[in-house]
Amino acid sequence: MLSYKQYLWFNTPGRMEFINITPQVEEALLKSGIREGLCLVNAMHITSSVFINDDEGGLHQDLSAWLERLAPYGKDKYKHNLSGEDNGDAHLKRTVMGREVVAAVTGGKLDFGPWEQIFYGEFDGQRKKRVLIKIIGE
Repeated sequence: MLSYKQYLWFNTPGRMEFINITPQVEEALLKSGIREGLCLVNAMHITSSVFINDDEGGLHQDLSAWLERLAPYGKDKYKHNLSGEDNGDAHLKRTVMGREVVAAVTGGKLDFGPWEQIFYGEFDGQRKKRVLIKIIGE
């Protein structure tokens, strides 16, 4: 079995952003040489996420609005912020959106359904964070 690892780095200007990382994951898959297996994509920070969904602007606006209703930003809203942080909301948003995705690799390509794309979700931006791509297979 073969294994391949690559990191992506992000430092978003906004507090909450969604970035389509499908092209970077596909590039890593090509570099790996793996034709059959699994591809894990993992946000390696507790205030960011990786998820699969449609790359449609209205949906992304809906996700942002929905997450802000579920966990609105505000220093005085979360016990976590008593430690001097201001990102209690970002931890909750990450919990809802998920830590990672796993996609099947078939014939050297990500085996997606219609419209599926991989996104990096940032909920406490303006600092450097990384995403792990780990591909295993043959």
